[in-house]
Amino acid sequence: MPQTSSANSLSLKLLRAVLLAALVVGIVLSCAQIIYSAYQTRQSIDHDAERILAMVRDPSTQAVYSLDHEMARQVVEGLFQHEAVQEAEIGNPGEAPLAEKRRALQERPTRWITDPILAKQQPYSVKLYGQAPYREYYGDLSITLDTAGYGELLVSNSVIIFISGILRAMAMALILFLIYHWMLTKPLAKIIEHLSDINPDRPGQRQLPMLKGHESNELGQWITTANQLLTSIERNSNLRREAEDSLLRLSQYDFLTGLPNRLMLQQQLQRLLEDANKHHKGIAVLCVGLDDFKGINETHGYQTGDALLIALAERLRASSEGLGGLARLGGDQFALVLTDIDQPYQAAALAQQVLDDLDRPFVLMQIEVRLRATIGITLFPDDGDSAEKLLQKAEQTMTLAKTRSRNRYQFYIASLDSEMRQRRELDQELREALPRGQLHLVYQPQVDYRNHQVIGVEALIRWIHPERGFIPPDQFIPLAEQNGSIISIGEWVLDQACQQLREWHDQGFTELRMAVNLSTVQLHHSELPRLVSNLMQRHRLPGKSLELEVTETGLMEDITAAARHLHSLRRSGALIAIDDFGTGYSSLSYLRSLPLDKIKIDKSFVQDLLEDEEDATIVRAIIQLAKSLNMQVIAEGVETLEQEAYIIEHGCNEGQGYLYSKPLPAKELTLYLKQTQRLTQAARGSE
Repeated sequence: MPQTSSANSLSLKLLRAVLLAALVVGIVLSCAQIIYSAYQTRQSIDHDAERILAMVRDPSTQAVYSLDHEMARQVVEGLFQHEAVQEAEIGNPGEAPLAEKRRALQERPTRWITDPILAKQQPYSVKLYGQAPYREYYGDLSITLDTAGYGELLVSNSVIIFISGILRAMAMALILFLIYHWMLTKPLAKIIEHLSDINPDRPGQRQLPMLKGHESNELGQWITTANQLLTSIERNSNLRREAEDSLLRLSQYDFLTGLPNRLMLQQQLQRLLEDANKHHKGIAVLCVGLDDFKGINETHGYQTGDALLIALAERLRASSEGLGGLARLGGDQFALVLTDIDQPYQAAALAQQVLDDLDRPFVLMQIEVRLRATIGITLFPDDGDSAEKLLQKAEQTMTLAKTRSRNRYQFYIASLDSEMRQRRELDQELREALPRGQLHLVYQPQVDYRNHQVIGVEALIRWIHPERGFIPPDQFIPLAEQNGSIISIGEWVLDQACQQLREWHDQGFTELRMAVNLSTVQLHHSELPRLVSNLMQRHRLPGKSLELEVTETGLMEDITAAARHLHSLRRSGALIAIDDFGTGYSSLSYLRSLPLDKIKIDKSFVQDLLEDEEDATIVRAIIQLAKSLNMQVIAEGVETLEQEAYIIEHGCNEGQGYLYSKPLPAKELTLYLKQTQRLTQAARGSE
């Protein structure tokens, strides 16, 4: 073809131009990158200095605070483990340093070029302050970094950057030339040869842009022909895609409600099951079957029935945000999938929400219609490991539940269903327990081991149900925390305990202290400090006569917020004790940051300390920890004289347990206090 020589000539010109431009761009970009690398090196020096200072700030502060020369020397020696540190000093300005060290600058062949850029050495320092809230200034920690190592690395990197930049630019130029030659010049010749033979109704390449200056020549005609072909392809493809999408939607979605159908739900559910199995999570499948929907169709007509199903689907959509899946199984049956569950009651709560939503009437065509439903619930992995099994069992459970009673939910396992139903009933009854006077307090003495006198009592809540009898606190307290009633119950407990303590103080037991447990929900309630302060003022209680016990695990949920709330409680005049210590994961640094007055050893360690050496070791460690933090330590669950003797021998301050008394009502504990008072007075008189 006559154009071949011209094309080759154009390609050679393009090659020369591209190589020259690439060389210039490579040099410019390499220099810019080297300048940026120098800037990054300066930043790296600053970052390393900040990191080194941050690593030794706390021990340096401790050394300056305690004027510990040895500790300061160790910190300085530790700093010199970093080869860039050339000088280090710890001390107060204007005074002889606690510790200091220097060494000569490193000899590097690249210093002649890097010193003007990075400077020979860079000084850094940080002021050393004490802990909040006082933030006292103790002194300075200063270091000087030798930049020789960084400079040597900068030079080697710069050489690599410059050479690689040039090579990369030249290689990119060659690649661009080859791409232009092989992907544009040659294909263009083939298009000129074959484009006029393409049938516009057959698939082809993408639409070609009109080249400027070629609108009226043969190339322009070829491009016009190609565009006609591509337009036809696009139109036909769109029509085919719309038809395919319509068929796919009909096969995967319910035509009436627009919800996924059974097939689509099974596919979604199977994927959710695979993910839940990997992450050890639970899934609940709820099959919702409408009660007597056939009667609604017969009474109001099928048109109303269809409109009702559409309205129900919209209501389920609105109330099911965050669900793993929602589908119409067919007829009057729907399915909901709840993911990431830990306990079955979460599925029961969703089922009850659906039933409550259905209590609201539907208004359609000026007709008010009320729906009721029965729900069958299956759980993964307990009731099945596949989507088909879970759906099948949920439908079977729903059908079985309808034969017994309607407008309810039922789990696949009868025992679990009964447990969830009892839990829900207990949750509702707990809300009424306080106003109905079913809650009361008992008190267990706490004994001071210095004189074996009762120094305090712990208030413990009890629920006596008129039908169920005694309900343990570990059963109803979690329910109260979940439904929010723990706030009102906790306020009542604090008020009753403070009132009772006032009565005992008026009876002459003026040294008596009252301990009250706080739940995690109470601890993070913003009004708690104000409530405690008001109660102590109302009942005329002296400071430190009320002791608030918080659990170790409750503190660790949000240590920063817990510290803030505990400081507020401390200011209200209450003492703070950490309960069940040893069962969580507290660290010494956390405990030191909290305003705690007392550590309470969990009874699980006290009960077996004479038989289990591990428990004995934990008890001794807790006592020593309390002493090191200047805290009192009390052991709960003391039941034998041998246990008492052991913990007293190792320095425990107080004890609580059945060895002294079981939890007693206020009147009985008053008699107990009077009896112990008489015995103490008699013992003193005999002396």
